[in-house]
Amino acid sequence: MTIAAIGVVYGDIGTSPLYTMKEVFAPAHGIALNEANILGVVSLIFWGLVLVISLKYVTLVLRADNRGEGGIMALTALAMTSVAKSGWHYPVMLLGMVGAGLFFGDGVITPAISVLSAIEGLEVATPALKPYVVPTTLAVLVALYMLQSKGTSGIGKFFGPIVLVWFATLSVMGVTNIVQNPVILRALNPLHALGFMLHNGWFAFVALGAVVLSMTGAEALYADMGHFGKRPVRFAWFTIVFPALTLSYFGQGALLLANPAAVVNPFFNQLGAWSIYPLVVLSTAAAVIASQATISGAFSVTHQAISLGFLPRMRVIYTSDREMGQIYIPLVNWVQLAAVVVAVVGFGSSSNLASAYGIAATATMLTTTILTFFVIRYKWHLNLALAFGATAFFLLIDIMLFSSTALKLVHGGWFPLVISALMVTIMLTWRDGRELVFGNLKKHAIPLQDFLQSLFISPPIRVEGTGLFFRAEGDGVPHAMLHNLLHNKTLHERIVFLTVFNGDIPSVPVSERVKVHALGHECYQVNVYYGFKDERDIPQALELCKDYGLEFNMMETSFFIARQTVVSTTQGGMAHWREQMFATMSRNARDAADYYKVPTNRVIELGTQIEI
Repeated sequence: MTIAAIGVVYGDIGTSPLYTMKEVFAPAHGIALNEANILGVVSLIFWGLVLVISLKYVTLVLRADNRGEGGIMALTALAMTSVAKSGWHYPVMLLGMVGAGLFFGDGVITPAISVLSAIEGLEVATPALKPYVVPTTLAVLVALYMLQSKGTSGIGKFFGPIVLVWFATLSVMGVTNIVQNPVILRALNPLHALGFMLHNGWFAFVALGAVVLSMTGAEALYADMGHFGKRPVRFAWFTIVFPALTLSYFGQGALLLANPAAVVNPFFNQLGAWSIYPLVVLSTAAAVIASQATISGAFSVTHQAISLGFLPRMRVIYTSDREMGQIYIPLVNWVQLAAVVVAVVGFGSSSNLASAYGIAATATMLTTTILTFFVIRYKWHLNLALAFGATAFFLLIDIMLFSSTALKLVHGGWFPLVISALMVTIMLTWRDGRELVFGNLKKHAIPLQDFLQSLFISPPIRVEGTGLFFRAEGDGVPHAMLHNLLHNKTLHERIVFLTVFNGDIPSVPVSERVKVHALGHECYQVNVYYGFKDERDIPQALELCKDYGLEFNMMETSFFIARQTVVSTTQGGMAHWREQMFATMSRNARDAADYYKVPTNRVIELGTQIEI
C-alpha cells in the first residue's frame, strides 16, 4: 500500500525539485547567489516542508476525514454537516466551491508545468533542442489524455515502482552533492531561514512565492487518502518522500555553493552532462505520473460535485470492475486537455507557468485550513481557544504564502483564478437554479397521500406490470404520473414512487441502500440512498427490495421520468444571464435514465416546462 501510495499520492510534490530552486533564484526575484542566501532558501524550503506538509497536512489535516475520504469536496461535505444548524452553512458551502474551483485550476497547471519542466532538460543538454521543447511537451500530454478512457488499472501497478526509482535518484544525487559540499547541512538551522527573510526583506517576500512551489501537491496527499488510508500515506511521507525531497533540495543547494553557474537549471546540472538524457526520461515518466494523479483527481472531484448537487449530471464511465474510484468523464478530460494546451502554448516555459502555479496551490491550502476549522470546532467540539489557536497558526503561514504568490497575479497568477471563478460561477448557478426549480415544483405540489386517497375513491383502469415514477425529495405527486393519468387514463397494477437521496458521506452501506414503505392499493414508496462516491445504479438498487417482499421484473416495469424544460423569465430569482446559463446546462445535462443506468427500452419520458 505504501508503494502504491507513493505512485499516486506523491507524484505531484515529488516533481517539485525539477523547478523550485531554479525559480527561487530567477533574475526577476533579485536574490543574490551567495552562501547566506543559498543556506536561507534551502532552510526555508526544509522548514516549509516540516510545518506545512509534515505537521499541517500529514499529521493534522489527514485526521479530518469524511468516513475515510479526504479532499476538498469530502471536507466541504463534512464541514457543511458540522454547521448544518447554524448560519455558517452557506458560507462553508461557498468556500468549498471556491476550493473545488481552485483544485480545477491547479489540475490544469500541474500537468503543464510538470511535463514542460521535465522536457526542458533537453535544452540543458543542447540549446539546439529548445524549439522542440513545447511541441514534445504537447505530444506527451495529448497522448496522456487520449489514454484516459482506457483507465489506469493496467499501468497503475507501475506507478509506485517508477516513482520509487525517482525518489531514490533524488536521494542519490542529493547525497552526492552534499558529500562534496557538506556546509549546506547548516541550513537545518531555522535561523538561516529567518535571517534570509529579515536580511532580504521585500526581495525575500517575493522569492517566497517560488519557495512555495516545493509544497505544491499537499492537497493531493489529502485527496487521495481514501484510496490507501492514513497509515500508508503517512508512512510513505516520513520514510521515503520527505527524506528524498530534503536530500534533493540540500544537494541542489550544495551544487550552487560549488558552481553558481548551475543556477540556470540546478536539477539537470547535478551530475554532469552524461546524466541529462537519462534524467529527462526518468523525470518525464515521473511528471506523467504526477499529471495522472491530478487528472484522476479532477474526475473524482467532478463526480463528487455532481453527487452533491453542485454540477449537472455528466457521462461517467467506470474503467475498472474492481475499483469503484477509477472513473473517466469524457467532458472533463477534453476540456482539461484544451486548458492545458492553452497553458503550455500561452506561457511557453516552466518559469512562466510557475507564477500561475503558486497562487492556485496556496489559495487551495488557505481554503482547506478554514474548512478544517469548522470541522474541529463544530464536529469534534474542540475548545474554541484551541481550535482558533491551531487554525490561526496555519492561517498565518497560508496568508503569507498566498500573499507572496499574489504578487504574480499579472504575470500569470490570473490564469488559475479565472478557471476557479468560472467553475464557482457554474457550480453556484447550477445549485441556485436547482433550488428555484425545486421551489417552483413545491409551490404547485399536490400532497401524495391526499392524492392517492381521492384517486382510489373511483380508481382508473389498472393494467398489468409495474409503473415506477421518479419523485424528487420532498416533492408531491410526480408530474409524470399526472401527465400519464391525464392522457392515458390508466394506472399500472403496481405503482412505485422512487426517491433518490444524495448523502454528504462518501458511501452508503449496501444494507442501508433502500427503504420501502407501503402506501396501500399496491402503491409503494422506495427510497434509495447514495453517498457522493457511490455509483448510481437503480436496477441494482431495486434488486435489494426483495428483502422487503417487493420484486421487480425489468421487462414488466415501466420507468416514467419527467423531462423538465427550464424557461428563463425576467422576473426570476437570479440574474437573467445566470438563468439562461442554468437553462442551457439543464438542457445539456445527461438524462436521468442514462445516469441511473435505467434500461433505455423501459423508459417513458413525459415533458414539462418550468419557469424560473
